[in-house]
Amino acid sequence: MTMVRAAAPVLRFFLLIAAVLWATSVLAFEESSLSVETATGTHEFTIEIARSPQEQGLGLMHRRELAPDYAMLFPFVEAREASFWMRDTYVSLDMVFIAEDGIVHRIERDTEPLSLRSVHSRGPVIAVLEFVAGTADRIGLEPGDRVVHPDLQRD
Repeated sequence: MTMVRAAAPVLRFFLLIAAVLWATSVLAFEESSLSVETATGTHEFTIEIARSPQEQGLGLMHRRELAPDYAMLFPFVEAREASFWMRDTYVSLDMVFIAEDGIVHRIERDTEPLSLRSVHSRGPVIAVLEFVAGTADRIGLEPGDRVVHPDLQRD
């Protein structure tokens, strides 16, 4: 009986890890495409959409690499202040804070992987777009440019 009690914390730990791995594996993000209009032209991306609180909490965590034409969109039901971090995110990202009608409000470039520092929108936004660091510079993205996707068009 003592051996069972001694093993209980270890067993609980492994059950917790298994539950977390299972929960993250069953989340299947919706896939779509998105355009970013800059002074250098229109740039197309394949995206995953993080809609639910669970999907938004997971985001790009645990990914070890991202394709240069890949992004994740975090749409919000209504405009709000947003705050993101890089917890368990191994790839440096550019975070694009998007205001009404898809207008780029702010860009946080080259975020630090695994950082717990909060990155704030500094104003109300309707979505956040994340892609691999350096993408914003590569496509010439600046505040005032436009991101085009049905989730960003408000009536």
